[in-house]
Amino acid sequence: MLFAGSQMLGTGLPTCVSGIASHRGRTVGRLLKRLQVRGLRPVPREMAPGAPALLLLSLLSLPGLPPLAAGCPTACRCYSATVECGALRLRVVPPGIPPGTQTLFLQDNSIARLEPGILASLASLRHLYLHNNSLHALESGAFRAQSRLLELALTGNRLRGLRVGAFAGLAQLRVLYLAGNQLVQLLDFTFLHLQRLQELHLQENSIELLEDQALAGLSSLALLDLSRNQLGTISREALQPLASLQVLRLTGCVSEPSLSYMPAAAPPTENPWRCDCALHWLGAWIKEGGQRLLSSRDKKILCAEPPRLALQSLLEVSGSSLICIPPSVHVEPLEMTANLGEDLRVACQASGYPQPLVTWRKVAQPREAAPRAQAQPEAGWRRPGGLGASDTGSGMLFLTNITLAHAGKYECEASNAGGATRVPFQLLVNVSRQQQLAPPPPPAGGPVSHEPLPEAGSMAFRALGLATQTAIAAAIALLALTALLLATMICRRRRRRKKAPGPPGEGALFVNDYSDGPCTFAQLEELRDERGHEMFVIDRSKPLFAEGSAEAAEAPGVSQGLPLQAPSAYEIHC
Repeated sequence: MLFAGSQMLGTGLPTCVSGIASHRGRTVGRLLKRLQVRGLRPVPREMAPGAPALLLLSLLSLPGLPPLAAGCPTACRCYSATVECGALRLRVVPPGIPPGTQTLFLQDNSIARLEPGILASLASLRHLYLHNNSLHALESGAFRAQSRLLELALTGNRLRGLRVGAFAGLAQLRVLYLAGNQLVQLLDFTFLHLQRLQELHLQENSIELLEDQALAGLSSLALLDLSRNQLGTISREALQPLASLQVLRLTGCVSEPSLSYMPAAAPPTENPWRCDCALHWLGAWIKEGGQRLLSSRDKKILCAEPPRLALQSLLEVSGSSLICIPPSVHVEPLEMTANLGEDLRVACQASGYPQPLVTWRKVAQPREAAPRAQAQPEAGWRRPGGLGASDTGSGMLFLTNITLAHAGKYECEASNAGGATRVPFQLLVNVSRQQQLAPPPPPAGGPVSHEPLPEAGSMAFRALGLATQTAIAAAIALLALTALLLATMICRRRRRRKKAPGPPGEGALFVNDYSDGPCTFAQLEELRDERGHEMFVIDRSKPLFAEGSAEAAEAPGVSQGLPLQAPSAYEIHC
């Protein structure tokens, strides 16, 4: 027998029972019981497909269920404190939902995003059903206003990841359905705010990695379903926060879907457990006391790897067969020289079992011992998938537009459950002499600073991009050119001043300034000093006129000819 309306509400939890009695549709079951008390009768299962319409008509005609005080969204059905907006092809949460709503059905629509604040007015909400929609992501704090929410169904959406803080504010949440999504990994502290959560359904996703602190904060969790994912291993640390755990599902079981959703194109497979040294603890834990949390099917965890243990039960494999091979790393070459502006690609080959996780990282050097060309990677350094991203088997280091900041020591690290291995790689950057910055000498006579000079790689200039460095160099060259032009102008002005004529008398030497009379050339005596400089000195002991000139004037023959000009004295200026 099935109560009318159960298929419309999407009820039905897995019928696998272990530790806790059947978990079939608790919340919806309680709602149906309340409806039964008000006059609804159970109907046979074969009548269930036609029951939703009858149920809705009955709900609308019940005198004991008064309508909501506020209005009802268009095309939705409202009764008591419940709003039914399922299968209406909605793309967003409809506006006008009464603030006093306690149960909201939005399943089987095309809602792709919860707009910020769209649920802020629904503080009284207790049950929210959003399964079978198109949600790709949940914003941090999307349910911050739903502090009274007890049940949240997000089954059958397209969630690929869960952000830390996506469930902030759900302090009273008891049941969370996340089955049938596309989750690949669960990061640390994803469910930190759900301290009262009792059931967490994560089955039928693609979860490959469950980090050690992913389930931190779930101290009240009683049921955890991780079946039908892609888990190859699970650590003991991941389950340690689950102090109240009573049911752990690691393998699938034949059951009705938990909050029915549209099945994927290909049915999900069982977890491909890798039976190596990392899973040794799980077998021992099941044998010691963990079997009380597992069903009879979960106790038979089948190995998928390695091939020699395929299809064998983990409990039947001896501990000596659960082995790991530590990683072996090969980097070729171990040292390389690159030119500025080039791109570089270095391969790191790693082998081992299980397949090692490969990570490249830059090794920080002590400031006092580091070469001036080494620095932390600031610009132009990237890895596929982001900085510090890892790859399995073969890790590739990509460096684009190499600068001095890329020079230094790198390490390729490969790790698996068997251990970790590191291999160093040295990168040298080839620069021209003009680009090698030498520290300036201390000023003569000035105070000398004893502070250590900053290394070239740590200077802010090295962290700049190539375009910025080029612009700064061009500005410096322009300043130098301006200084050269100013010096040239100053030299030209000095030359013009030398060529310009001075005032009258400037530069003339009056030889007879301090003599007692005029002098003639006859009284000048030519001398040379020790350096060979020529000078004229006045000799007052000599006559004003030469003797030959005086005798020629007294000769009688000459007096009868042309008259001779009388000798005269000249004042000499040098």
